[in-house]
Amino acid sequence: MDTALRCRTYPDADTASEAWRHIEIHRQIRNDAVRDYYSYEKGNRPAAYEQHKKLTRWKKQWPVYGDVSAHAAQQTVSQIHKDTETLKGRRKNGYKTGQLKWQGSGEFRSVAYQSEGFDVDHNTGQDGYVQLELSKIGSFPVREHQPIPETDDIKRVILKKETTGEWFVSFITEIPEEELPEKPSPESLDDAECVGVDLGILSYIHTSDNRTVDMLNLDGEYERYAREQRKLDRKKHGSNNWESQRRKVAKAKRAIKRKVEDFQHKLSTWLVKEYDLVAVEDLDVKSMMETLQSAKNKQDAAWSRFLTMLEYKGELYGTHVVKVDAAGTSKECSRCGVGTAKPVWVREHSCPACGHKEDRDLNAAKNILSRGCQKVGAGRSESTPVQTALPVFTPVAVDAKRVCRGNLDRLSDAV
Repeated sequence: MDTALRCRTYPDADTASEAWRHIEIHRQIRNDAVRDYYSYEKGNRPAAYEQHKKLTRWKKQWPVYGDVSAHAAQQTVSQIHKDTETLKGRRKNGYKTGQLKWQGSGEFRSVAYQSEGFDVDHNTGQDGYVQLELSKIGSFPVREHQPIPETDDIKRVILKKETTGEWFVSFITEIPEEELPEKPSPESLDDAECVGVDLGILSYIHTSDNRTVDMLNLDGEYERYAREQRKLDRKKHGSNNWESQRRKVAKAKRAIKRKVEDFQHKLSTWLVKEYDLVAVEDLDVKSMMETLQSAKNKQDAAWSRFLTMLEYKGELYGTHVVKVDAAGTSKECSRCGVGTAKPVWVREHSCPACGHKEDRDLNAAKNILSRGCQKVGAGRSESTPVQTALPVFTPVAVDAKRVCRGNLDRLSDAV
């Protein structure tokens, strides 16, 4: 399993300028490789290694290509083939995808080195920093907020300049399967250690044991972002004032992204540490975003990223993370299974067959848990945890802005 460690780096002005020049050259290599790839008829297009051989000829045609690391240039070419495979996979899943697009100046912002062309020096004499040497670019002081592996243990290094002007380095390492914690067998799972998670509208999540976490309130952040964007619109495009304001817009947007990611990291980590099985809805977020109903709120929720976090953290912590079909989870009665259609604004589930009443999201979360247990083969008793833990309509809730390890622990103790 591959993991990424992303660290801030602080190159001097000369090194930063040279790094950006190399990134621009890699952008041109990428565009030439894309053009060459699509110049062939479908079914007869070149493989990555065939385009690697063409790099020598391209260097003679465009001598500037020789200024960058040959190994990094091969990685740039290889990346377009990975991207085309991704597009093919999406087409198989029913998505409409086009071809890879030509990228203009500033759209390509990173360069990658794999297995060679880089060196990490831990003997810098400066606490909390390591020195990263990239072939043909220079040295980068990297802040070691977490232990950075030795050079031989790193598979891939990615240098990136964000739109805010900041530089980051990502170190990709591999965790052997035998070092990952073993997941408990489905037969040994206890009901109290399993949870269904409904991604809601009024709350970010509602669990099958009646715990809720509120949505993040980002009104202030979006007001700042809109204000900075209006100022940018009044600047002359391309001027120094425009560039300065563009960075302010990027920083305002970054503040929103960081706040959401921090919230999601804390919440997903708590779920995989608290439970041995986490069942979630397998949502088609793209189609949900194309509707007119609360698309903005769904975008803020960033459900796809949250589900991705849950999946890889489940591997890291030895937790079963199971995606189940979301169809009908809000309609079916969690007690008798009878389906009852209801509009989205009706927040109470009331079963006409057995008379069972409870919160709509709680009912959905219990159905999600039941489907998750069936999918992995885990047994469940007739009495669900929520029926014995709390009365109906008395959820244990925590405000989204107070999602931290301590508050989540207290939420666990309350049930």
